[in-house]
Amino acid sequence: MLKTRIITALILLAVLLPVLFFNLFPAFAAIATVFFGAAVWESFRLFQNRHAPLVAACCTAAFVYLFFFGADAARGRLWFALCAAIWLIRFVPALGLGLPALAGRGNTLLSMVYCVAIVGCFAAIVALFRHSPIYLLSVLALVWIADVGAYFSGKAFGRRKLAPSISPGKSWEGAIGGGIAVLSLAAVSVALAPGHALLQDTFAVHLQSTLGWGAFVGVLLVIVAASVVGDLFESMLKRRAGVKDSSQLLPGHGGVLDRIDALIPVLPLAALLGAWL
Repeated sequence: MLKTRIITALILLAVLLPVLFFNLFPAFAAIATVFFGAAVWESFRLFQNRHAPLVAACCTAAFVYLFFFGADAARGRLWFALCAAIWLIRFVPALGLGLPALAGRGNTLLSMVYCVAIVGCFAAIVALFRHSPIYLLSVLALVWIADVGAYFSGKAFGRRKLAPSISPGKSWEGAIGGGIAVLSLAAVSVALAPGHALLQDTFAVHLQSTLGWGAFVGVLLVIVAASVVGDLFESMLKRRAGVKDSSQLLPGHGGVLDRIDALIPVLPLAALLGAWL
């Protein structure tokens, strides 16, 4: 299992990193479209929509038209603000209140709202890439660092369960460790930025230079919290659907949604903040 997981990760990196570092927009657009379609298909499967492939195909066509052929900065900001509101008003409360039954209008409505959140996530990916591939990678890295930091902190110090009924493996100590890891490495990137051109166009450096250290700490902690919420919410969807993974598209990793669940609330927020910086 671990070998399969590593091989899949290496293949993904071998495809994605050259696209990012050589700024190959057509290849980026093709990869983003495939991943978007897969994520939407998986999400509607979790809501047990019998027409998931057709819905995913229609959503993917609309996404390509709106954000590759009809790209508009104002439209993007509207999507990002909408997604931030959706997470704050609907999905965060659901962690405590629960989800509607799989059969019924409430489930159908929730599936469409979650689809909007996925659209916002991938629209943010496009917007951040258009700013620069390094800028996009710097936001992705914040979530990855938070995840790795939470994993090792939880293993070493985890005592108090964060959400035992949703994801028994997560702990408060792990979440705090993830936050500390993000703040520490982001602060190091700010300190090193003057001597390294690549670091100068990163989210953390722009954030600190524009808003100062207080906002730097506050915003990064919100991003870490949002990544945890995104992870927990998808765990709720899988638990309700009675599945371990959103699909088996990525051997050893589960589905695309399993890899981007923490990014779904974070990327629109980062893109919205980035538009203001």
